[in-house]
Amino acid sequence: MKSQDVRKQFLDFFESKGHLIVPSAPIVLKDDPTLMFNNSGMAQFKEYFLGNGTPKSKRIADTQKCLRVSGKHNDLEEVGIDTYHHTMFEMLGNWSFGDYFKKEAINWAWELLTEVYKIPKDILYVSVFEGNPAENVPFDQEAYDIWKTLISEDRIILGNKKDNFWEMGDQGPCGPCSEIHVDIRSAEEKALVSGKSLVNNDHPHVVEIWNNVFMEFNRKADGSLEKLPAQHVDTGMGFERLCMVLQGVQSNYDTDVFTPIIQHIEKITGSKYTIKAKDEAEEKINIAIRVIADHVRAVAFAIADGQLPSNTGAGYVIRRILRRAIRYGFTFLNTKEAFIYKLVETLSSQMGSSFPEIISQKNLVMNVIREEENSFLRTLDQGLQLLESVIKSTEGTTVSGQKAFELYDTFGFPIDLTALILRERNLELDEAGFDKAMLEQKTRSRAASEVSTEDWVTLIPGNVETFVGYDQAENEVKITRYRKIDSKKDGILYQIVLDKTPFYPEGGGQVGDKGTLVCSASSLSLGSANETIEIIDTKKENNLILHFAKNLPENINDSFVAKVNQDLRSLSARNHSATHLMHQALRSILGTHVEQKGSLVNPNYLRFDFSHFAKMTDTELEQVEDFVNARIQEQLPLVERRNIPFKQAVEEGAMALFGEKYGDTVRAIKFGESMELCGGIHVKNTAEIWHFKIVSEGAVAAGIRRIEAITSDAVKAYFETQEDTLTEVKNALKNPQDVMKAVHSLQDENAKLKSQIEALMKDKVKNLKAELTSQLQEINGVQFLSKQVDLSPEGAKDLAYELGNLEKNLFLVLATAEDEKPMLSCYISKELVAEKNLNAGTVVRELGKFIQGGGGGQPFFATAGGKNVAGIQEALAKAVNFVK
Repeated sequence: MKSQDVRKQFLDFFESKGHLIVPSAPIVLKDDPTLMFNNSGMAQFKEYFLGNGTPKSKRIADTQKCLRVSGKHNDLEEVGIDTYHHTMFEMLGNWSFGDYFKKEAINWAWELLTEVYKIPKDILYVSVFEGNPAENVPFDQEAYDIWKTLISEDRIILGNKKDNFWEMGDQGPCGPCSEIHVDIRSAEEKALVSGKSLVNNDHPHVVEIWNNVFMEFNRKADGSLEKLPAQHVDTGMGFERLCMVLQGVQSNYDTDVFTPIIQHIEKITGSKYTIKAKDEAEEKINIAIRVIADHVRAVAFAIADGQLPSNTGAGYVIRRILRRAIRYGFTFLNTKEAFIYKLVETLSSQMGSSFPEIISQKNLVMNVIREEENSFLRTLDQGLQLLESVIKSTEGTTVSGQKAFELYDTFGFPIDLTALILRERNLELDEAGFDKAMLEQKTRSRAASEVSTEDWVTLIPGNVETFVGYDQAENEVKITRYRKIDSKKDGILYQIVLDKTPFYPEGGGQVGDKGTLVCSASSLSLGSANETIEIIDTKKENNLILHFAKNLPENINDSFVAKVNQDLRSLSARNHSATHLMHQALRSILGTHVEQKGSLVNPNYLRFDFSHFAKMTDTELEQVEDFVNARIQEQLPLVERRNIPFKQAVEEGAMALFGEKYGDTVRAIKFGESMELCGGIHVKNTAEIWHFKIVSEGAVAAGIRRIEAITSDAVKAYFETQEDTLTEVKNALKNPQDVMKAVHSLQDENAKLKSQIEALMKDKVKNLKAELTSQLQEINGVQFLSKQVDLSPEGAKDLAYELGNLEKNLFLVLATAEDEKPMLSCYISKELVAEKNLNAGTVVRELGKFIQGGGGGQPFFATAGGKNVAGIQEALAKAVNFVK
């Protein structure tokens, strides 16, 4: 059965059982601070399980793109080593929100597997939760009794808390689960060892394919459990593993989910993937191909959903996954040029019908991956040189783990590649030292981000929060619930939920509102304290609007007046509306290929990332400014439409952003011909923006440009600063009538003086060349000299090359101290670099310590700068040690 048919039959089956079929949410999460990526099928439904929202249907089914690089059975460094774990995978799921429960979920799972997919019953095992007296959670007798009617009891396994009790996190909904495992071993293997003993023991051919989670409890902050008011079903079936079973193969990578990509890798690299490797060399190639086939899927879909590789957060995870794939190709498939980006073509043709974003974003994805590949291949080349320096400076046979960690941490040089190269050179890696350095870094990072959260204290049960901020910036409110959080970064804070809030929560690029909660007049009349609580930020989490404060009101049951800081909100609104106008301008001037790829809107400025493959010219930037300012001058009124069907809004021309999760109904914002789907705060008329000014334009990644711009008060301040600067320039030039003429005259005069200085320096270099030639010493066949010279660093370089052209076997160290800034320059004849294994970079790094600095360069010429002029003579004295 083809994978497309496997997916379709699952969705058709649950549709026949009354489930609403919904599309996959983006793999990149934007409104859940607890997760970087959608790592399970239930992630997009968390708000329903928490009771913070109402689903479109009580029964839902889907296939969800997931990305997981850590967890129960999965670590990034293990993916590709085995044949059944992945970074990105599809999770087929059916969901019940307070509707059906264990009986229906178990019976339908069995019906689909054995009657629709026709998997033989005698290769299936199931597990149920055995209970945990320590946490007062009983044995799941109900699930056990249901399974007894479907399968013999010797195929029912009692599972512990680790394997058969699911939790959303340290707190929140949780419950027992019932897994379904399949044994696809040969008859001979089954005769030797029972499949039952291999369940949950990481056997490649006895694997879990489906997990039915029964959410019955809520985990509180103290670890205790309480029954949920409504019981839910959350199931997940591994699509790739299911295809393996139905296609009769022994590896996920042998299914048609992966074989087209693997065949493309073989074609590009000239490598051969063998189902059963006959030796270690073949297995290394197999692993490399599996790694690349898996990782390109994860990276491509993450980029398509809006997450670019970067050095922080979710972007770093994507970069790390891609670099692992590049490294495996570099080491084991001998690929020294970018090639992984070419696989996106196969991926888009294979999965585009189910996930159209991989088709529409194909060019962007390919360009970003190609640029990342080229960049990291350069890093690998540089890392190899640096590792060579580390090896040369190593005494004995063990290389410092700290040095290896510096290569890994600073240059992204993979530790497994370091270890491989060292083994080839008969050297060992101090793995304990590396692990210690890595642990110290992780501990620092964890300590900086650690947050402990207490349980919610509910004041008004069942209250549904309402956002009124589009129409009001101030209104009377009640606190419905609150909780205390302790953050290592920010200290103790309180998250407050209001019954109806005017505060806009961070989202869509716009920062959250700030403001106050002030005790209302009605509460004051009852004798409440006249106090003001500062709201320092507003965010959204699992459909709840959270107001952050450093303290709680004295009487939390009072009524309050919620007041948004209108000055800050107004500035943000101007920048947000200007962002829409700029998006329209870019598409009009550069072309309709321009799409928003990220934004930041705050009171001070706006930042806008967009797809475009060339640096914008000054003329194009000027045209964008003129376009936006023309719309401001037209005084276009805001046309806002709320709760219109998503499909209708798009058909009417509204821009929808890839990677965003939209509901069935949306809000459309229109200024003239600009129309976008947006939940942010906007001006009532473009005239409020006053003026728009671009302050910078540059690259973020391959095919992604970034513009930063200002409006309103910031533009006024910008022009005032420019005027002040011009006044200072005039004063410095003695107030000439024509400022530019005076500047050009000064430039001409400066150029003439520079020319004269260069001529004088050339004469000085010639004179020094003759003088220094006579001072050369021959040591061990090397022409050696170390000396301080009265030249600029550039002059010292010229002098070094001049002497190098005259003398063979030259080892020269020159020091300069122009403007009290010490600089060492080392020149080594290329013959010495090759014959005596000398390296100018190594020399200046060692000698640079004496001037409290460092540097580097090429093997034949390198420089080091520092700050200790007094150390120059000691550095020059030590230089001779390199040739003695």
